[in-house]
Formats: sequence, structure tokens, C-alpha cells
Amino acid sequence: MALTAWLCTIACAPLLMPSSTHAAPTDDEPETTALDPDYAAGKRAIDAKDWRAAVKALSSAALRDTRNADIQNYLGYAHRNLGDLARAFTHYERALKLNPRHRGAHEYAGEAALLAGDLPRAQRHLSALKGICLLPCEELDDLNAAVEAYLRRGGKSQ
Repeated sequence: MALTAWLCTIACAPLLMPSSTHAAPTDDEPETTALDPDYAAGKRAIDAKDWRAAVKALSSAALRDTRNADIQNYLGYAHRNLGDLARAFTHYERALKLNPRHRGAHEYAGEAALLAGDLPRAQRHLSALKGICLLPCEELDDLNAAVEAYLRRGGKSQ
């Protein structure tokens, strides 16, 4: 009986957690924030929507930690919000090279693709998320909603 309750707790916990309607990048390796002050400063700048400060701090963190997919995803997010889709795509691609299952990078690369008018690219990221998210996940839901909204607008960015 105890084993059954424990298994249900593990399996059901993600379903019971509250979901956010406005997603910000998430960490696959949250312990990095505590270890690198530039990374922490970059995350604070993202929370404050200070995209230039985020790029500056996260770029410094990326020089020291070249294998961190989260830093690359945050850099992509900041560049996208600055309107620099080319740099955003570069960082999302780096994040996905480091971690091909990085849900946040797939979501944001897909959303950036929609901004660029590249529906097939967005759909490839959506398909990847469908394979990654065995349980419901916010990244899949958000990108799916963005693709549907894009299609409702007749294939036009916001």
C-alpha cells in the first residue's frame, strides 16, 4: 500500500502543480544560479525585462561555462526580445546542441521561428516537444498555442 501511494505521488505531482500562463525561460540546471554571479544577474535582468543587461551578464557567464544549455537558452530569449532573431537562433541552436531535450529552447526557438514566418521550423520544434513531454508540459502547451494563434492569423506574426 505504501509503495502504491509513493508511486502515485511521484507520477501525479507534476499534474497537481500550478501552471503559469506567461512562461519565462526555465533552468535545467538551477544550481548554476547560485554558483555564478553573472548568471544570477542575467536572470534578474530577464525578470526585469532589461534585455541588454541580460545579454551582457549572460555572455560573461557563457564565457566561463561553455557547456550550459540554460545560459544559451536565456541568451536566445534576451536576443529575441531585443529583436535580433539571428542571434536568438544561434543561441537556441547552441542550447539544443548541448541538450537536445531542452524543453525551453525548443519552445522559444519555435516561437522565434513564428516571428520569422517560418512555420515548418516551428512545427519541427513542436514535434520535438511532443516526443519529449511524456506528461503535460508548459513548453509544449505554450508553443502549441502560439502555432494555433499564428495559423488563426493567417500565417502572420503578431
